[in-house]
Parts: sequence; structure tokens; C-alpha cells
Amino acid sequence: MEGISLEELQLAARNHGMPLEALRYPITPVGLHYLLIHYDVPDVDAPQWSLTVRGERELSLGLAELKERPRAELTVTMECAGNGRARLDPRPVSQPWLLEAVGTARWAGTPLRPLLDEAGVGEGAVEVLFTGLDRGIEGGIEQRYQRSLLLEDAFREEVLLAYEMNGGPLPPQHGFPVRLLVPGWYGMTSVKWLAEIDLLEEPFEGYQQSQGYRLRQTEDEEGTPVQRIVPRSLFVTAGEQVVEGRAWSGLAPISSVEVSTDGGESWAPAELDFQEERWAWRGWRFRWHAEPGSYVLCSRARDEAGNEQPVEVPWNLGGYSNNAVQTVSVTVIG
Repeated sequence: MEGISLEELQLAARNHGMPLEALRYPITPVGLHYLLIHYDVPDVDAPQWSLTVRGERELSLGLAELKERPRAELTVTMECAGNGRARLDPRPVSQPWLLEAVGTARWAGTPLRPLLDEAGVGEGAVEVLFTGLDRGIEGGIEQRYQRSLLLEDAFREEVLLAYEMNGGPLPPQHGFPVRLLVPGWYGMTSVKWLAEIDLLEEPFEGYQQSQGYRLRQTEDEEGTPVQRIVPRSLFVTAGEQVVEGRAWSGLAPISSVEVSTDGGESWAPAELDFQEERWAWRGWRFRWHAEPGSYVLCSRARDEAGNEQPVEVPWNLGGYSNNAVQTVSVTVIG
């Protein structure tokens, strides 16, 4: 395939996006939820699996022990940091997402913070490191997948160790038996096939933290880390002259969605559904009366902190956080 690298073909073979028609579902069916696997899918024997937590003390818990702990359920919209990458020019070389790297699931698990407290958080602790069982080579470095969070971010009450997705055990591709779930952050933060949790007294400098997932123009730049999900809205046409979609932001709840039928020259407010859960996307719809002719539909979201989805975004090397408005050309036939 011209213009597609071997690396991109290998990524595409194991990963898939959510068809935009699935926006009709408040909860994305498991098979339609987007999927990104960095390395391999580990073969995990659940009865033999255990999670090691190292703080001032070391804890080891099996799956049954985790399930005996206090249970929490959250509906969370998860999005890949590279969603929209393929719409940039020049296109960064990686998983060539258009707009489909998103999904919303009902997750269940146990809150992380009590487990950290039991392990003992020393006075010098600054970060929490999460290590998965998946292993591979990236940037010429053989590694397990690892990401860290600042202590204050790991302590948020909504951060879970998830063992269920949409009412069933985590599927193998989504991190069975346990994954981290960090609502509001891009998906790379929610480490899958979780095996180890360590409290650190110095910032983690591993590949996925110091080299991967950073906003920069060249390889030589240090860049800034990609973290929270920026506002985005997506839509599909639903019947004659009705547009409906979903909007979300990891920075603050969605406050409004606007729709343009003339390519962004003018905007009108959409009707918002009631926001049932903070970390789930918000439904919306827009009804318009169109005479026969050609139109360019766009939607843009704004959150309660004033962050608004832009018409264009600056290019970056990894193609991250491209939340430029979706545009769809339509022709109305009389």
C-alpha cells in the first residue's frame, strides 16, 4: 500500500477503531470499542496471576483478593492520544487513526488509593509507577509497558484497578485480568495487564514517559507530556436534516456543542442530553432545515473550563491531541 509503512501495517493488524455509527450507543459494545495494543497480548493464567504493590511495605494480591475489596463502577470515555493523527499533514508515522480511536465502557474494579495507603506512602514519594505484562521493543529498547502518575493524580478517587468491562471480565485484548483506569486521561495512561505498582521517590524516566507521548516538533526536543483528553465532538447524520453525536473532555464537563452547516462560517447551538456521569461522553443533536444544495457540516465542543475544540491544531511529531473539528460534506437532493 503506497504511503503506508510496515510499522503502520503491523499496528493496524492488531488494533481497530470504533465505527462512527456506534456513536448511537451510550455504552460502546466491547467489540466496537477502540483498541490499541503497543506490544503483545500476554497469556495470563488468572489463578496464578498476582499484583505486586511496593511502598513502605510490599503487598501481593490475587484476582480473588482484589474482588473482595470495595467495588466501584464508572462509565468512562476512553480515547487514544493519537486519535486524528491521520488528518495531519505531513502524516506522522504510527497507527493511522482518523477519528475512530474512542469508545465508552462501563468499568468495574476497586479504587487504587486505599491499596497505596496499605502499602505505605513514604514522605519522599512523588510518583506511582505502573508496569504491565506486555513486552516489546520500541525505540530500539526492549521493555515492558510502563507509565507513571504524580502522587496527587494517582490519589484521585475515580482511579480504579478495573477487572470488568461492560458487565463481564476484561477481554484479553483490553488487559485481562486487571488494568489501570484513569478517567479523563488519554488511553495510554490506563496500563493494561497490570502486574506491578511501585511508589517512586524520583520521577520515572522510562521510554513511554520520557520519549513517547510528548508534544514536540522534532526528536531533539524534550516536549511537553500528553495527559488529559482535550475537548472533542463527533457526529453522524441521523435521518433527514438531523445531526447527532457525542462530546467529551478530560479537562472539565462539556457545557455546549455548536454545529455549522457552512464549513465553520457560522455556528448554532445543539441540544444537549443530560450528563449522567462526569467521565462519560455527552449526547447531543441538531436539527436543521436545508434546501437542496451542498453543505459542509462541522461540530465543536466547549467544556465548563472554557476549553473549545479548534478548527485547526498545530502539527506535532507524534500526531497527538489533534482535536480539530470534524467536517463532513453533504449534498441535499430536492
